[in-house]
Amino acid sequence: MSAQLNQLKQPEILRDTLNSSDTKRILEAVLLTTQEPLSVSELRKLFGNELEAAVIASFLEELREKWLDSGVELVNVAGGWRFQTKAEIQPFLDRLNPQKAPRYSRAVMETLAIIAYRQPVTRGDIEEIRGVGVSSNILKTLSTRGWIDTVGHRDVPGRPALFATTQFFLNDLNLQSLEQLPPLDELGSLVEKNEELPLEEVDATGD
Repeated sequence: MSAQLNQLKQPEILRDTLNSSDTKRILEAVLLTTQEPLSVSELRKLFGNELEAAVIASFLEELREKWLDSGVELVNVAGGWRFQTKAEIQPFLDRLNPQKAPRYSRAVMETLAIIAYRQPVTRGDIEEIRGVGVSSNILKTLSTRGWIDTVGHRDVPGRPALFATTQFFLNDLNLQSLEQLPPLDELGSLVEKNEELPLEEVDATGD
């Protein structure tokens, strides 16, 4: 009896075989209400992994087209799929909640660029390329922001940590992979365009 009652309590959309319209409604609702990107493999769990990845991907493309003329867009970044405000709409939203323009020290941007384009690198590598010491605050700031992480240690005396960028870094720049990074001289403008939270202004040298 309890099993029958539980089945009766389930929404009709879950008890019956889902059609394509129902599936897209579920995907749309989940992606509109989640804060983090969701991969296709994660979205398959919504349907008990019964739908193939290619089917989910096809529905996502249909949803992307559906929202093309809206103020928000469905995009695919390194971490998966997410809805976000279109760039041309963001200035109007900023009027409701004005944000202080982010400030990036030259040291922060140089360090981030070296890690992004030469990864994995050690602190010594960064200092050799920049020609000056790298403040621990710079690495801490980038790490706290979630843009870099330690991915191992170089097999040399002292075993220095190896740094690389993270999936969050790609997500924040609306990129799917490192291959989509722009030319080096355009990285700063891309970061400023997509970054809402300012990085700390830190000294270029010393700790």
